[in-house]
Amino acid sequence: MADGEKKRLAISPCTDNDGKLSVDEGTVFEVMINPSSYSHAHSISYNKKEAVGQAGAETKFGSIDAEKVNFDIVLDGTGVVNVPGVADVKTQVKSLSDIIYKYDGNKHETNIVRLLWGSLLFYGRLDTMSIEYTLFKPSGEPLRAKIKLAFSSFLSKEEEALVANRSSPDLSHYVEVQAGDTLPLLCYKIYKDSAYYLEVARVNNLSSFRHLEPGTRLHFPPLR
Repeated sequence: MADGEKKRLAISPCTDNDGKLSVDEGTVFEVMINPSSYSHAHSISYNKKEAVGQAGAETKFGSIDAEKVNFDIVLDGTGVVNVPGVADVKTQVKSLSDIIYKYDGNKHETNIVRLLWGSLLFYGRLDTMSIEYTLFKPSGEPLRAKIKLAFSSFLSKEEEALVANRSSPDLSHYVEVQAGDTLPLLCYKIYKDSAYYLEVARVNNLSSFRHLEPGTRLHFPPLR
């Protein structure tokens, strides 16, 4: 496509093959009219540890949440918007729904989709789709529809592992005790807080946290 030629937002289904996404380039829904705007939200969840008598809660990193993309599109069947090969509104809605909303009984899930428009490249699944019909033929057939779409990001297994960071305290750890190790010290290394030693002692059924036998394998559970 030549520079300067108008590009339309394209939505394509994807297949997850053992953590690797492949895009079905032969099946694509291109919007008639590009969105006037879109939002791309990022958020982080935190674990809060509250203690009796504490004025505030201590906040620790929990996880990176799924990104969110939201936008509105308009489908027109009046002929005002001249896009060659575009079907009537009812058919357009079905084509879009087949890609983003239709449940696949073989995979037991809806499609992962790719959103591609300008600098926007986003892989995710549909959260919500709301359709408002605003203009009709005398027969009642819709001539125009405004569709609100919201998507949550999808991460492949490789990407999820990188984002999660396997040294994170929200994942289980197993540590072999070395000479000189103490439970508070190990808790500080893993959780950045030695105060969790009593909980770790309880999880591992330790009768004494003061004396650790070298070679003992300890389980450090996710933070709650």
